[in-house]
Amino acid sequence: MDKSELESAPADLRIHTNDKIENSSNQSEPSTAVAPHYTPNADPRPNNNGPFSFTPNELMDLYDPKAPEKLDEYGGIPCILAGLHANPTKGLSTPNKSLATVVTSDEKVVDDHHQPAADQSVTFEDREQHFGRNVLPKRKPKSIFELMWMALQEKILILLLIAAVVSIALGIYEDYGMKHEPKVRYNRDYQRIDNSEAKIAWVEGVAILFAVMIVVFVGSINDYQKEAQFRKLNAKKEDREVKALRNGETVLISVFDILVGDVLHLEPGDVISADGIFLGGHNLKCDESAMTGESDAVKKVTHEEYKKLEEAEHASALEHAPLHTNHEGIEVVKDQSHALHGVDPFVISGSKVLEGVGLYVVTGVGENSFHGRTMMSLRTEAEDTPLQAKLNKLAEQIAKLGSLAALLMLIVLLIRFFVGFKDNVPATNEIISKVVGIIIACVTVVVVAVPEGLPLAVTLALAFATTRMLKDNNLVRVLAACETMGNATTICSDKTGTLTQNRMTIVAGTLGLKTRFVADSAEGDINTRASSAINKNAVAISQLVGSIPASVTQLMHEAIAVNSSAFESEDDKGNLSFIGSKTEVAMLDFSKKIGGADYRVLRDASPIVHLYPFSSERKSMATIVQMGPNKFRLHAKGASEIIMKRCDKVLQISSPADQTSSPEKDGEVSQLELNGELQTQIHKTIISYATQSLRTIGIAYRDFESWPPAHVQLNADGEVPFSAVAEDGLTLIGVVGIEDPLRDGVPEAVLACQRAGVFVRMVTGDNILTAKSIATQCGIYTQGGIIMEGPKFRALSEEEMDAVIPRLQVLARSSPEDKKILVGRLKAQGEIVAVTGDGTNDGPALKMSDVGFSMGIAGTEVAKEASAIILMDDNFSSIVKAILWGRAVNDAVKKFLQFQLTVNVTAVVLTLVTAMVSDDQTPVMSAVQLLWVNLIMDTLAALALATDAPTMDLLDRQPDARTAPLITFTMWKMILGQSVLQLVIVFVLEYAGKSILGYNAYPAEVFNAIAVSNDPDADTNIKAAYDGFKKQEISTMVFNTFVFLQIFNEVNCRRLDNRLNVFAGALQNRYFQVIFVIMVVFQIVIVEVGGEAFKTERIDGTQWAICIVLGFLSLPCGVIIRLIPDECFGGLKDWVNNSHAKDGRLPAFDTYPGKQDVGRANSIPTSITSNRTNSISSGSNVSPGREGLVWNSAITKARSELSVFKSIRGGRLSTDSERSNNAIHAAAVVPSLVATSVGAGWAPNRGRSTPGNSSSQVNLSNSSPRNSMTGSRRGTGQSMVRPATPLASNAVNTSTSS
Repeated sequence: MDKSELESAPADLRIHTNDKIENSSNQSEPSTAVAPHYTPNADPRPNNNGPFSFTPNELMDLYDPKAPEKLDEYGGIPCILAGLHANPTKGLSTPNKSLATVVTSDEKVVDDHHQPAADQSVTFEDREQHFGRNVLPKRKPKSIFELMWMALQEKILILLLIAAVVSIALGIYEDYGMKHEPKVRYNRDYQRIDNSEAKIAWVEGVAILFAVMIVVFVGSINDYQKEAQFRKLNAKKEDREVKALRNGETVLISVFDILVGDVLHLEPGDVISADGIFLGGHNLKCDESAMTGESDAVKKVTHEEYKKLEEAEHASALEHAPLHTNHEGIEVVKDQSHALHGVDPFVISGSKVLEGVGLYVVTGVGENSFHGRTMMSLRTEAEDTPLQAKLNKLAEQIAKLGSLAALLMLIVLLIRFFVGFKDNVPATNEIISKVVGIIIACVTVVVVAVPEGLPLAVTLALAFATTRMLKDNNLVRVLAACETMGNATTICSDKTGTLTQNRMTIVAGTLGLKTRFVADSAEGDINTRASSAINKNAVAISQLVGSIPASVTQLMHEAIAVNSSAFESEDDKGNLSFIGSKTEVAMLDFSKKIGGADYRVLRDASPIVHLYPFSSERKSMATIVQMGPNKFRLHAKGASEIIMKRCDKVLQISSPADQTSSPEKDGEVSQLELNGELQTQIHKTIISYATQSLRTIGIAYRDFESWPPAHVQLNADGEVPFSAVAEDGLTLIGVVGIEDPLRDGVPEAVLACQRAGVFVRMVTGDNILTAKSIATQCGIYTQGGIIMEGPKFRALSEEEMDAVIPRLQVLARSSPEDKKILVGRLKAQGEIVAVTGDGTNDGPALKMSDVGFSMGIAGTEVAKEASAIILMDDNFSSIVKAILWGRAVNDAVKKFLQFQLTVNVTAVVLTLVTAMVSDDQTPVMSAVQLLWVNLIMDTLAALALATDAPTMDLLDRQPDARTAPLITFTMWKMILGQSVLQLVIVFVLEYAGKSILGYNAYPAEVFNAIAVSNDPDADTNIKAAYDGFKKQEISTMVFNTFVFLQIFNEVNCRRLDNRLNVFAGALQNRYFQVIFVIMVVFQIVIVEVGGEAFKTERIDGTQWAICIVLGFLSLPCGVIIRLIPDECFGGLKDWVNNSHAKDGRLPAFDTYPGKQDVGRANSIPTSITSNRTNSISSGSNVSPGREGLVWNSAITKARSELSVFKSIRGGRLSTDSERSNNAIHAAAVVPSLVATSVGAGWAPNRGRSTPGNSSSQVNLSNSSPRNSMTGSRRGTGQSMVRPATPLASNAVNTSTSS
């Protein structure tokens, strides 16, 4: 509910206790509560705690468990205040101000002897040092070494490390523990080398060890940075502002700056941020269920009131106590427990204020508070998001397949190796070395197959997105919401502050019946409001005071100032401005503008005896003040039509020429009985303002001779019920129209949502005409849509709701319960629902939705706690950014998944096949080379692909269904296509490369070297050396080509759809550019200087060119794959995409107009359920899958004409209120309906398109937003036109026509 829709907020608080009004004139800030008089000069008790009388643990004993008797032991509230050096009327003093000097010109300096003084010698630092700050100790972050150790716990890496250590040991043994026969060796110039063979057998093991360390280090660095980012986000998430008394003024301070001894305000919707003791207030009730498990609201009273209640309870218990016989046989009164239930003076941190207002003194903060200790004991690690969980499961499945492949490879290679023993049994060390080599190769396949980069990609994408979203005014509280928002199908948005600017100004109004006023226009401008019919005789606001009696002016100023909680304060630039509910700020500004007395003077002159804070259920608030002896006045304000219904009189402000006789005449002011005719007149005024997009607020009053009024029965809490005094008998002062202009860019944002397949609904507390006007300006309400009021919607059955909801665009005059019902029905229909809310009562709807958005500026703490994302600027346009980022996160993961699976398939198949085919059971790429590939695809690619910023193109597609697979058909097409390309290139280069490149023919330098060599076996040895060199070069080229295939495929994977431009946005992504360069540079270094460690050989420029060109083929291959239409694969695409999954998901969306401005009405979402063949359809240009779902303009036209006909003729068409005749009425109009529809070009579509001509084309400008009003609701394929129920039908017609 819009908080400012009536402005909850409690009125200014002057606390009365013990049934005595404490009217204080020493308030520098009138909204500050004045605590009751406590025992003067209460002496702090003796202590060894420095300047304070209590330790944090002693104060904590008051709350856990609640112990009022302990408070008595401590001397009651006066001793608590004295022991904490706290002042209940002026709060703490900041170092640069003295409490004694903080007074305004209209205040008197108060003798503070009667209040505990805040000792100026006690500094804020002393309080922090003794009691702590209101923050929990930071959880010790894991160091980089701890993260590395955790990464090393991976079983696969442990296995690889063991194999590497064994390889190193065997290498050292081979190099230094074995006798080597001299071998003939030649260098690149074919010169014989007589020195002994290099001792490098251990290098591969060290290289594997080093590669594993790099993988672990890079992964740990990423985890460390991720945790640091999330810690910053959490600190931002937990920060908020609270109202506190400092230096006698009401100020907003950060929740982190609360100190023991602070005096804080409590208002409905607040989440209490520190423990404390209640000082006073009005009807304050808290929900402590989260802390204590008790579901009942707990009323807060002062300690003195609690003791009185306790004594009364004890006396009553003694009076009615039963007798029982004790152990001595004597009858005695049974001891009764007189502990009060549901009432106490303790304010518990973490609980929520349900209603009422009050003040309390803080006694426990941070880990010394009840909530702090609870949170310290509940600290747990963050849970995975749904996408992370889904990817973890996928990674496990891929790892299992990779492990099976590695196991198969291990079995085959060992069999082949041991089968060779029949000819010749090698030495033991050779057997061990070979077996270890085979194991290393197989383990490396597992390492490559395990896509540990998948969860990392999600983490990086979320960390990147949430950080950037904060800059876009979206504070993400629940990570899963970031993913979910990308696939939201509907948004239920508030109006005030979200769609509008929340800068409210009174621009028109009517006092009494006829005294109208309008805002002044700028010099030279035409006052458009003054030109309207209703404002024909209106005066400008600047001239209003001179045209009405002083008594009316005074009454209006009192009603505005007293019945309000807004207050004036300095902003950061030193300018005075009102702070509080936007509606109340607008009214105080209006009062100030027309020369009203200072609001503080008016508040001080009329002490509050009771108040009823704003309630979204009653759409109003009221404050009762004492005007004098035996005179009490109730001031009420609220939704104008609701206030009007509660009035039985209205002010009549007469001019001298127009006097009205009345016994209640007061000068030129009289009161008229509010009869039907006058109610109609006022109602027309309200309608006129509403059609001008103005929010209308009614102002009224009622006088009493005593309080509580005579003959009024008190409720269970001993208080006067609201219904007994404020729901009738009021006198209407007037109605004001408040303008709240649309935010800039809202119509464009709504259109962007519609273009993205997201149905936008407005749910507001405003009346139906104001809501319709604003919704039309935004583009939310369009032709064919429905506007309903909350009470009517609530009265519908579930079936009727399901019939109305697909076309429901605006829900006006709604309560939070209506919003919750709407969200529940939408979710039942399969929608992914996003909801905005700012009020305490919006909590259930925010919790129920898939993604809850709370307002960072206007939202209550309860709403923020219930939400997943906080809109820091309360702007609807920020929701569009959340959709963009949500889709960007999902796309980032899918891009990486597409890239990862391609590498997985090719690397595993390549290693498996080449190792099996090889004579010496050696795969084409060494373990170290595969680990480098693994590093590329796991970490570097995750960084490159997870950091693409969203583009507006993401809004050109529809949301993914809940059942949509993680890997779509288009992705599988690219994965398999690229895998085939890479395997073909590598196999051809490996097995036919020597022939293709001409390496089988020996060059002249080989023969020249043979000719000049002294080696008798020169011919054999030099040719063998040449063959060895070329084999190493081919192996290096295979490795180099494979890596460049991955590098260019990474570019190719930047697109998931069939569009061809894969470079879009690449220049804006610096991460991608840097990582691309890093991979290329490292690959060059590895090839050129990797040598024995990487099993590479230097290659010349031609060979480099061949590798790069072959790698570049990934891009043109991607183009070819994208050009192959998905439809060519028939039903395979639908099967892979799970298109026919029957998960009850009713809504899907049609394609919206892209960037063509074809009119907003054409952008309305259309519901698609099944391919119904007998439903209403129209035209030959119905897109595939929409047969039978387009709302035809002829039917709308016929219905409108019939409604006009009905209003003129009356007769039987006017009796549709009698439900029993509805079927007859429907039958009576069927011939006309069919004739009109056919005449306009409609015909039933029975599996074929209507012949296309100009009269049979679909008129999208009149199409319905959701056309599941007809046909099967569950997509069963059955076709039947389902008539709306009478009640739903009536709601549709009435709302639409309005």
